[in-house]
Amino acid sequence: MTTAIKTDDVIFNFFKQICDEKDDQKCVELGNEWIKAMETNLSSMEENLNGADKLKHQDDIKSNRDHLNNLKTKSSSEWREYATQCMIEIMNHKSQQ
Repeated sequence: MTTAIKTDDVIFNFFKQICDEKDDQKCVELGNEWIKAMETNLSSMEENLNGADKLKHQDDIKSNRDHLNNLKTKSSSEWREYATQCMIEIMNHKSQQ
């Protein structure tokens, strides 16, 4: 099994946890944990980029940060919907491999 598939499985399971959470507050907390983890990943990636690579990926990083910022106000039902859509995308990606 490749690392990408294992990563997809972890991400899928995290989103499934968001969907399955019955307590609305815990659901939102899980979503916020997702945001924090992704912001940490973006910061780490950004720190590892130099010169031309940093310029090349600047727009993508900004776009991802904007996307994460837009998630910060989601309600529990919106998080469940978002998580469901992400799970569908992961499954579609796996079926294409």
